[in-house]
Amino acid sequence: MILPVVKLGTLALKTACKPIANRLKKEAGLHPKFRHLIINIAQTDLLLPGIDLGSSQSTPELEPGVANHRFTTNMQRRIYGHATDVAIRPLDEEKAVQAAADLLGELFVFTVAGAAVIFEVQRSSRSEARKEELRKQELEAMKQRDDDLAREIEILKQKITEVEQLAKGRGLAGIFNLRHAHDAEDAPLKPA
Repeated sequence: MILPVVKLGTLALKTACKPIANRLKKEAGLHPKFRHLIINIAQTDLLLPGIDLGSSQSTPELEPGVANHRFTTNMQRRIYGHATDVAIRPLDEEKAVQAAADLLGELFVFTVAGAAVIFEVQRSSRSEARKEELRKQELEAMKQRDDDLAREIEILKQKITEVEQLAKGRGLAGIFNLRHAHDAEDAPLKPA
């Protein structure tokens, strides 16, 4: 009963997080502090000056905002087999903000989905651990029954040995006397 409820809850959470992510993307694109932060990151020169980015225009000083955009553009051009020695236009601030907002929304969806998967795996492992513990208890109970039966068999063997020794002590005459007693009881019932 709990399994379908948990699975449905996880599915509902994943479904509900997509509109939330869209709203987060929209609000992030409009928030002034977020816009300022993203524009600063987009315009930061993360590469060391003088590094060749695949173009013939390797200069010691790169304009702010051009290094990251130039690197990704050159990588895309290499992947698609286009020329890499052409001039690259600077990245538009709106495109930088939109890309960051999209990344934030996708990161939110990925985080929620990852948390749901982790929760499901942990729940499944706890369930498996409980099942394994029950199996161990059943196995221990079977071993205990086996030990009890083995002890009972030993007791029965000892009793059989005692009966055999008593029979040997009486000898064959004791066994025959026992048979004659049964024959005497049966004789009156049979007509002669």
